[in-house]
This record gives sequence, structure tokens and C-alpha cells, in this order.
Amino acid sequence: MKSRKEIIGGSLVIGGRRLSLSRAVRAGDLVFLTGQVPMRDGAPMTTGTIEEQTRVTIELIGETLKEAGCTFSDVVKSMVWLKSRDDFPGFNAVYGEYFPDGPPARSALVSDFLVDVRVEIECIAYKPD
Repeated sequence: MKSRKEIIGGSLVIGGRRLSLSRAVRAGDLVFLTGQVPMRDGAPMTTGTIEEQTRVTIELIGETLKEAGCTFSDVVKSMVWLKSRDDFPGFNAVYGEYFPDGPPARSALVSDFLVDVRVEIECIAYKPD
């Protein structure tokens, strides 16, 4: 197996501005996804419940995983940031729908965001060639 680094999905563009990060990077058998926030029509989703924002975020993660040749079952680690501790039960209920069996290792923190959203999720997937 040869080692490689591959950019997946190109750079992120928000509000017409290209950000200095990639949607995902494959390094050998691992795929590292940039932290994803809920987005609609190229802009952060600043409204909606934690359940709605979580579902949108995870669906966007699914699109990036697919581009990398991965599925949710390939995710081995996720890191979650929530705007409010009170959002955890709603977030966790939706998250569990996408990872019902053998869920990945996960960390979760309460944090302020650079954009006005309620959740951000970052993932690492393992997909041998």
C-alpha cells in the first residue's frame, strides 16, 4: 500500500469567500473531515432547533464521506462542539440515528462559535484501500 495525501471536496466557500481549509483530506487509510457546521444555500444555518441543525450537519458530513468513498460506518472518531449544554439531549438523539450500531469514539464540548450556529462536528474515518 502506498502512502498518499489527497484533498477531497476542494476548499470550503462561505458567502462567496474561499476559506483556507479543505472539506476533507485522505492520508493513507484515514480520512480527516474538517469541522462541519449546518449550512443552507452556502450560508451558515443560524435558525432552527438543535435537532434540525444536527441533521443538516450530519447530512453534509455524509456527502463528504461519500466523496471520499466512505460511509458513516467508516467513522472511527468524532469531535462535537455545542453552543449550549442544554442542546446535548437533542443533538445526541439525532446523532444516534446515524450511528445506531458500533458508534465511533466521540468527544463533546460546549463552546462559542465563530459563526452563529448551535453545533459543529468533525470526523475521522478509516477506509483501507
